[in-house]
Amino acid sequence: MNKSQLENIYKEAHALLEGHFLLSSGNHSTHYLQSAKVLENPQVASQLGDALAAQIKAAGIQADTICSPALGGILAGYELARSLGVRFIFTERVDGQMQLRRGFNIESGERVIVCEDIITTGGSALESARCVEFLGAKVVAYAGLANRGFCVRMDSGSRVSGANPKQKKPECRLPDSLPLFALGDFEFEMYAPEECPLCAQNHSKATKPGSRGNG
Repeated sequence: MNKSQLENIYKEAHALLEGHFLLSSGNHSTHYLQSAKVLENPQVASQLGDALAAQIKAAGIQADTICSPALGGILAGYELARSLGVRFIFTERVDGQMQLRRGFNIESGERVIVCEDIITTGGSALESARCVEFLGAKVVAYAGLANRGFCVRMDSGSRVSGANPKQKKPECRLPDSLPLFALGDFEFEMYAPEECPLCAQNHSKATKPGSRGNG
């Protein structure tokens, strides 16, 4: 699957939104990816999970478990786990901290891929990784259906030879030591609230379409 195909899937699901949005980081953006609208179609969800799994298999990454941060990453992570034939678990935020609950457990040395629907800065994915690492897991990779372009994915030049490999942006919180897999990059402008041109020009209020009510 290429970037054009991924973009068409989001557009057909009316999941590539244009407007004035407040992201979970507190920043503003002119675009928003609403993956829940894509993943409500089981056939499409399966297709995306298979495509993401194919990248991971091609890279030779072996995993025992897929872990996703709730709520947005659950469907993407589940489909990736199904395609790879491994276990799926999720972390959830309790009193501001990511925790593993609902009877899920981690074995010492268990190889885990942390999967999101959208990787923006990677903050939630990193929180999930730290949670399972504390319990003894070995995180071997990060994954997402789409990448907002702050972090650099495996097949976009970061870890392969090339004349002009992309560099991650300062906002990226994922470690350089582990690969990030995603089906494509969606690089939209993002602004600090005090520098947002939409606020200055249109005097409109940024909306919060995300699963946590804050983008």
